[in-house]
Amino acid sequence: MQSTAFTPSSSSSLSPLKPRRLVANPIYSLPSRFDPIRAFSSSSSKRHDPDSNNVVFPRRSWSLSSASNSSLSRPWNPLVSERKMERFEVKATAVPESAGEGKEKSSLTKTLELGLLFGLWYLFNIYFNIYNKQVLRVFPNPVTITAAQFTVGTVLVACMWTFNLYKKPKVSGAQLAAILPLAVVHTLGNLFTNMSLGKVAVSFTHTIKAMEPFFSVVLSAMFLGEMPTLWVVGSIIPIVGGVALASVTEASFNWAGFWSAMASNLTNQSRNVLSKKVMLKKEESMDNITLFSIITIMSFILLAPVTIFMEGVKFTPAYLQSVGLNVKEVYTRAFLAALCFHAYQQVSYMILQRVSPVTHSVGNCVKRVVVIVSSVLFFKTPVSPINSLGTGIALAGVFLYSRVKSIKPKPKTA
Repeated sequence: MQSTAFTPSSSSSLSPLKPRRLVANPIYSLPSRFDPIRAFSSSSSKRHDPDSNNVVFPRRSWSLSSASNSSLSRPWNPLVSERKMERFEVKATAVPESAGEGKEKSSLTKTLELGLLFGLWYLFNIYFNIYNKQVLRVFPNPVTITAAQFTVGTVLVACMWTFNLYKKPKVSGAQLAAILPLAVVHTLGNLFTNMSLGKVAVSFTHTIKAMEPFFSVVLSAMFLGEMPTLWVVGSIIPIVGGVALASVTEASFNWAGFWSAMASNLTNQSRNVLSKKVMLKKEESMDNITLFSIITIMSFILLAPVTIFMEGVKFTPAYLQSVGLNVKEVYTRAFLAALCFHAYQQVSYMILQRVSPVTHSVGNCVKRVVVIVSSVLFFKTPVSPINSLGTGIALAGVFLYSRVKSIKPKPKTA
């Protein structure tokens, strides 16, 4: 074919386009396996100008070059596009594999993190009960000890907010008024727990505290109108029976320790009911850790004057030395107990933010078993077979209760 074949036609339909003369330029040549001249000349899409012998290409063959000015200066090469598509396809096959590995690593990391939190929760709880019991044995002033624990917690919260370890909340007066009843029952709950720990064995206190589901069901029915299902009632029966059996055979039993633990159950579950009834709308933007931190500070403010009024200022080096106590040992163990007290509650709320309430309840049941066993081994508490059986029945009832709470009643069909 001659070079005149590349001369544009004088037709008015192609007058705006001025393509470059490709073959006329001896410097530029296309690959031998792709000949656009032959391709177009043999194609049925070409047409002849009736006024001349020149070949005129249809308008659609120039549609790509009309998209941009830069593309007019160079011909379109389909080989380049094919290579780009090949590279694109190779990269696309590698994406799902890396994404899957990332998801597996993320899931494994979350599992390890959750396992670590559960381990810390149990460990802090064990050491709190051991150190707390050791201090209450030689310094039987539960109000002072409870106030000291709230003091350490308040200092820790202040450090968290001061050094931006946790965001300092903006609390309104209405929110503080709503939190105040929670702080009151929280203070009483921890005070009654320390009173019980000072009177009876750690294992027996936690066996009695297994009665918490019973108080939760009763208070929810009275104040929230939440009637329990038959499954829930059935799980409460072994809890009550097991605690009764363990109480009858407890070597360290006394009524002061028993009723103090019962009062702790009542106040702690009252706090949960109040949280649902009072804080439902007012604290939607406040997370559990922030709420617990504010309650700790308010509990310290509430209990400090009560401590001075009821027990006086006895937690001083002069007083401890006057009663023949080792000041350093008492202070160290009391501080560690307070530190573990605040730490295990903070970790408990961190776990609650990551798992469902049912999973947290099951973990709390396992924690109680771990605390009872560890305290019996550490303090060498005498336990009879019947006492062990009663404790086991009560804890089994607690586990059953945590499971049946997740069962929702079927809606009634018309």
